Amino acid sequence: MKFHPVVSEHSLPVRFNNPFDYEPDALCRAAVKQLQANLPITPIEGKMYGVLIVERNGEIGYLQAYSGQIADEGEDFVPAVFDYLQSDGYFKIHEAEITQLNQQITQLKASTAYQQASNSLKMIQQKAEKDIEEARKVMQGAKFLRDKRRKEAFISEAERNEMTRQSQFLKAELQRKKKAYAEQITAAQTIVNGYQKQITAWKRERKMKSDHLQHWLFSQFSLLNARRERKNLLDIFRDYYLKNSPARTKAAHITSVNTAERTTKENLAASLLPPSGAGECCEPKLLQYAFLHGYKPISMAMFWWGPPPKTEIRQHGNYYPACNGKCKPILEWMLDGIDVDYKDCNRTDYETELALSERLKIRYEDDYLAVVVKPSGLLSVPGKGCQPSVYSILKERWKGKSDVFMVHRLDMDTSGLLVVARNTEVYKALQAQFIGRSVKKKYVALLPLSVLEKQLPAEGRIELPLSPDPDDRPRQRVDRTNGKPATTEYRFIGKTTYGKEALEAVKIELYPLTGRTHQLRIHCAHPDGLGSPIIGDNLYGQRAERLWLHAEHLEFTHPITQKRMSFDTPL
Repeated sequence: MKFHPVVSEHSLPVRFNNPFDYEPDALCRAAVKQLQANLPITPIEGKMYGVLIVERNGEIGYLQAYSGQIADEGEDFVPAVFDYLQSDGYFKIHEAEITQLNQQITQLKASTAYQQASNSLKMIQQKAEKDIEEARKVMQGAKFLRDKRRKEAFISEAERNEMTRQSQFLKAELQRKKKAYAEQITAAQTIVNGYQKQITAWKRERKMKSDHLQHWLFSQFSLLNARRERKNLLDIFRDYYLKNSPARTKAAHITSVNTAERTTKENLAASLLPPSGAGECCEPKLLQYAFLHGYKPISMAMFWWGPPPKTEIRQHGNYYPACNGKCKPILEWMLDGIDVDYKDCNRTDYETELALSERLKIRYEDDYLAVVVKPSGLLSVPGKGCQPSVYSILKERWKGKSDVFMVHRLDMDTSGLLVVARNTEVYKALQAQFIGRSVKKKYVALLPLSVLEKQLPAEGRIELPLSPDPDDRPRQRVDRTNGKPATTEYRFIGKTTYGKEALEAVKIELYPLTGRTHQLRIHCAHPDGLGSPIIGDNLYGQRAERLWLHAEHLEFTHPITQKRMSFDTPL
């Protein structure tokens, strides 16, 4: 029941697709179409689904899965890597203990005795602050009158003695008040501390049980790779972080541990642990089932089905790559031994990158700064690979003359105007203009015609706070609790055409008032923004020949000449 024959006349791909950067092949699309035909047309809750094209004994078909740990996944879907939801199982029993501690903490905090003790302490503290402040003001007022009286021409000895006595009395009265209230506060605080001590003890016990249960759970996810080797999640993530994340390694203060020590709780640094939910996405489930049952993986694809989540941007029916935070360490391990189509710096890529370098246009250049037009596909600053960037190109151009200081950036797939400084003073001055919002920027973007169906105002403002998605960088998400404010003004221009096939689209102007990562892309794509991803946005929408987002206008004050400079370049 897990293996589904796929109806397609297309040939098999030569290499397994890169799950983090792919365009679904014809077989995956055919499998997805068959799967979607059996899914609810209007599901109540959105979910990520995936298919894995497999071959066994010459027969081609696909396996299907969906992300998340569900008690009953159905016979048509591959099972979870590890099912920990049995009602009488280890996880549920210990989870109930943690839940019980949560309830005890909540009940104690809400109890009448705790509330009365807390309120009593607060009232005494407030009354003490008020009375002591009033006594201090009386003493200061008396001092003012005393100083004023002493400046008069004549003051008797008796009056001088009386003023001294009064001053000593007021000081003593203030000290008595402070001492009396200190005793009352100490007594009330002792009662509150008794309750808080119990709460702290329960929280400590809860954390200990939670950490133990989490470590146990990660150790139960035992995953196969293409070489028939096994590792649990603890080992997979530890080895990945030690290899690829020096910062995590340094933070954990780990030099070397042997295999036996690696699985013990004592040697598991928090910075090397898997994120919550690791191993529960479609991709590990599909590969695990294939390896366990002798299927040869051919290619895979994942898509979202249903309404979007509140924070992440997911479009119904769109394909999405595997997440970096939860899945990358796992999939790199599981796919070891399979010929995966990872992009390398081969000759073709090099020639493409060389062409991008030659397409970087210099719009203005002097001894202090330059304004360039970056093409789509060129990095602003160097990345992990060998691709050129605006920074590397200008560094070579100005070699021996000046350095390169990137004042701001554009996403690799975004084209348009950038200002680059040639010394630290100009860099700081330009950055101050960006921070002070005296720099004027205008972007243009192309949206699908479907945005017209939403009947949005012709112009308006979008305010959606943003923060990085910790499980799937570089993606960002809407975060109304901890996100940084992000504001964009927009104005619809009208219909236009784009690309080699002259397809129709809607042109829009975007004016970012803040400069958050992926701000314009998310404000266009999110349901609480314009609800339509920019055409070609492979992170938040669908692929096209390019991301149709362009920095069209840039205006700033030259830090040296103080001349207002304005540049425009059309999309």
